[in-house]
Amino acid sequence: MKSTVIIGSGFSALASACYMAQAGWSVDVLEKNEQIGGRASLLEIEGYQFDMGPSWYWMPDVFERFFADFGRKVSDYYHLVKLSPGYRVYFGKNDFIDISDDPEKIIAKFEEVEPGSGVHLKKFMHDARRNYEIAMQDIVYKPGKSLLELISTQTAVRLHLFIQNISQTVRRNIKDPKLQSILEFPVLFLGAKPQNTPAFYNFMNHADFGLGTWYPKGGFNAVARGIATLAKELGVRFHLNQEVTKIDVRDGKVAAVHSNVGVWHPDVLISGADYAHTETLLPTSFRNYNDGFWQKKTFAPSSFLYYVGFDRKVPELQHHNLFFDTDFAMHAEEIYDDPKLPSKPLFYANFSSKTDQELAPSGGEVGFFLIPVAVDLEDNQEIHDRYFNLIMDRIQQNTGVDLRPSVRFKKSFGVQDFKERYHSCRGNAYGLANTLLQTSVLRPRIDNKQIENLFYTGQLTVPGPGVPPALISGKVVTDYILRN
Repeated sequence: MKSTVIIGSGFSALASACYMAQAGWSVDVLEKNEQIGGRASLLEIEGYQFDMGPSWYWMPDVFERFFADFGRKVSDYYHLVKLSPGYRVYFGKNDFIDISDDPEKIIAKFEEVEPGSGVHLKKFMHDARRNYEIAMQDIVYKPGKSLLELISTQTAVRLHLFIQNISQTVRRNIKDPKLQSILEFPVLFLGAKPQNTPAFYNFMNHADFGLGTWYPKGGFNAVARGIATLAKELGVRFHLNQEVTKIDVRDGKVAAVHSNVGVWHPDVLISGADYAHTETLLPTSFRNYNDGFWQKKTFAPSSFLYYVGFDRKVPELQHHNLFFDTDFAMHAEEIYDDPKLPSKPLFYANFSSKTDQELAPSGGEVGFFLIPVAVDLEDNQEIHDRYFNLIMDRIQQNTGVDLRPSVRFKKSFGVQDFKERYHSCRGNAYGLANTLLQTSVLRPRIDNKQIENLFYTGQLTVPGPGVPPALISGKVVTDYILRN
């Protein structure tokens, strides 16, 4: 039986492990940290449970397709709840818009805010749905080995959507700044400035409005655990607290994988760990890319994260809340154009215990807060505390409620923590941005140019950032290995 070692246990690594085991390979997963899941780790403090990373469950069809590949269903491994409303967006004091779980109600809300915008949104959403279907059928499940992968009858007639950007298509007919920011936010939080993201990526708006916002009971760590359960059913072995320290190369092949515990000799090595970090484990001459390459890339944001236990319920807010009560464009510039600590940042507040009461002690609430920030920022506890107070101030200004007296404890996580816990290149939280020059074949390749049995998966290669693309990445790399 041929063997593979997979570095890391994030979603792309978990998917790779399942597909390789299904194909009859012996699979061992080496995870640096104390639990499975990569960024989807679980933090437990005083009876409160927090997702440490992903918290938006979009594109449910990708998860369904993944489990169907193994003759399983999502419901075999975890339970989903569709959120209604999907989320709330704040623009000022008592000024907010709730995004319904019904596309027709969303169109009606747009029409209410800006008369005439409803018909434009309906057309926009029709186009977004078609782009989503084309992306799923013709683009995202390809290995990024040739530009020819992008060429089909459907993509050819949409070539202009790769030249135009999201902002142009949104703002052509939607003039209200609030509505513009709602349509543009998916790419800001998960990739790049809307002005630098190809208009074709408006398929994310179908993922938002069309497919809805869901919640997996137990959080995203429950999704990771569910996929790990499937992997174990397929024969995959997991090894925690095993950090890979070196990769030996001999005669153009990986000869040995050294961890802090032992040495492995796989027929194939797949790295679901940070791509740039993985390359530091190789002799310099065998790396696909040097440090300068990664410095020139446009990364999606890093984040300041806060895990907060409250000793009371917070009825004033929804499960998902976006605070867009400051300048959207200015914050984007402080992430991408002039990287620095944000002056008046947008932020996200999550209270998942509203949907899943088992995450908090009786009468309590779990709060998860996120501020997108530039990569490579120096940060420390003083900076984290300052921005936490900013979040609390802004929630009070917008809702009239001061949550600080109800804080039982808080823990923060920042750019330097991403580097230390996940070996994250430049401290990124989401991977490489989906700009035109970082799409498909223009992203870091899934195979090593000189080592025939070393492959890469995850958010720094194809197809891009986010949990669903990570699952797809795991399938893409294993399909490529098995074909070749």
